[in-house]
Parts: sequence; C-alpha cells; structure tokens
Amino acid sequence: MPRLAKALPPIQNELFHLGSDLCFLEEDKGKWPIPQIEPRHVDALEALIDELNEVVGPLANFILPGGSPGAAHLHVARTICRRAERDVLTLSRLEPIGQHAMKYLNRLSDALFVMSRYENHQRGVAEPLWDEKA
Repeated sequence: MPRLAKALPPIQNELFHLGSDLCFLEEDKGKWPIPQIEPRHVDALEALIDELNEVVGPLANFILPGGSPGAAHLHVARTICRRAERDVLTLSRLEPIGQHAMKYLNRLSDALFVMSRYENHQRGVAEPLWDEKA
C-alpha cells in the first residue's frame, strides 16, 4: 500500500538511531554526536497510529495475527518489536538507557499492529477475529 510504503522507510532509519542510542553508554553520549531517539520520533509514530486508526476504526473484538500476506508480515514485525521491548526493559534494569527508547519501541509495536489492520482493510481482507468459544 502506498501509505505504508511511505511510512516504513523512515521507521527503518529510526531503528538505526535506536541501535546507536542503545549501543553507547549514557555517560558517553555527550562525547560524540550520535543519532538518538528523540520525542519527534515518538510523536511521528503516534501521528501515524492516529491517522491509520481513523481509517480502520476502533477494535470491536480481539484480532488474531494474519489476513493478507503483508498484514501477516507486519504482525511478525510487531512480535519481534515486542521482544526487543522486553530486552530493552531488561537492559534498562542493568544500566541507564536513552530516555525515549522504551516509549519508541512501545509506540512502534502499536503502530505495526495498526499498520497490519490498515493493510487488511486496504486489501479488503477481513480481520481474523478471536473466537472466545473455539
């Protein structure tokens, strides 16, 4: 989808910012001008989430990962992002991390979820719904 094709490259670039943010000790960040996650990166994800939610509407039920191939890939990316979020949380208990890293990962996983819903919506594929009675 054109909208997602436009949204994903900046996110991929920001993941390199996140990598440099996490690989430098906090006390060393003042010594070198390294890319870091900033509030603007988090704000951009929140704006994307809001924009796509306007299209897909509120959730009426829990949904299962899947649908179109693109949506399924976005769900896989979301689960990997959640794993990274847990790993960064563990790291944050051992040493200080960039102040926006955790929030960025949290918002990114939410954005990937909404992107998967958007992908299914744009392709006319019904969202796989959780059946609590199955």
